[in-house]
Amino acid sequence: MSVEPAPTISVIIPVYNGAAYLDSCLQAVAASDYRSYECIVVDDGSTDGGRNIAAQFPTSVRVVHLAEGPRGPAYARNRGAEAARGGILFFLDADIVLSSGALRRVANLFQERTDVAGVFGSYDAQPKAKGVVSQYRNLLHHFVHQNGNREASTFWAGCGAIRRSVFQEIGGFDEKRFSRPSIEDIELGYRLRQSGYRILLEKGLQGTHLKSWNLYSLIRTDISCRAMPWSRLILETKKLPNDLNLKFGQRASFALVALACIFLALAVVQPQWLAASAAALLAVGVLNRKLYLTFFRQRGFFFTAACIPLHLLYYVYSGLSYFYVWTEFQLKAAREIFKFEIRNSDGFRAKSAKRAK
Repeated sequence: MSVEPAPTISVIIPVYNGAAYLDSCLQAVAASDYRSYECIVVDDGSTDGGRNIAAQFPTSVRVVHLAEGPRGPAYARNRGAEAARGGILFFLDADIVLSSGALRRVANLFQERTDVAGVFGSYDAQPKAKGVVSQYRNLLHHFVHQNGNREASTFWAGCGAIRRSVFQEIGGFDEKRFSRPSIEDIELGYRLRQSGYRILLEKGLQGTHLKSWNLYSLIRTDISCRAMPWSRLILETKKLPNDLNLKFGQRASFALVALACIFLALAVVQPQWLAASAAALLAVGVLNRKLYLTFFRQRGFFFTAACIPLHLLYYVYSGLSYFYVWTEFQLKAAREIFKFEIRNSDGFRAKSAKRAK
């Protein structure tokens, strides 16, 4: 009896109440032109029947059911990795439809580049969800990743792969710290780079994003799941890479939007500050001209005009999030210094009293 060879790639898809997307995601994986793979769906305690959808692919999909879920995507991905047999772990979000050549591209890259430990891609420029907010959010992600450094400083688990041996060596995703969707993949990328491993941003590795956004979900996710935890990670590690959302032009844009808001407030008292506010916003437009031109080419003038205020708002709440976390860190450091001085002072008084006796 012949033994089936182990697959090269293990596609790991964590899902929690993603029944609306999962079938399309799995259909795309099944249609791949690369066959040496296995697909593992990790059901994180879903209540919407997603497990039944995965069960409709009995020959190509294994389902790992986490009855105690939801425990978050970090925990789910780790459980999927434990069940995997492939030498390459390909993490894929359940709301992404891979292009047909994605798995082959990843397999070839790892075979040709033995020095590379991880690779990730991006959304394509054709998101399925309609509406300005959804289109803006997905096209922004596409643009940022397509213009990122090929030698990446972090990792993205929405459509990213890593050698299983390296994943095990660094301990996988930090499921204790990140018990809900957050920056668990970014933090993993930081540890990969800190351990001396290389990560590539493969711009041809793309998938169509299916998720729909509204203004509330956009702002809530950006602040609580991205801006604030990423700010804490930056302050903890003291690493601020010049890449993706943290490129110098983006940092300058944050500062300019903050100045524009300050000048606008001053203009209530002294109207001449209005010109300074306008100049700061004009500078933001110059720094982001490539993005705005991309919006224009993809969707036209009116879409671009609607996206620019959304993008300026993004700078406002992201900047405020960083300032909040920075203040939190400074207060914590001040408390630690104060406690240290109190302990030293108490110790000095105790020694002085002992000597006096």
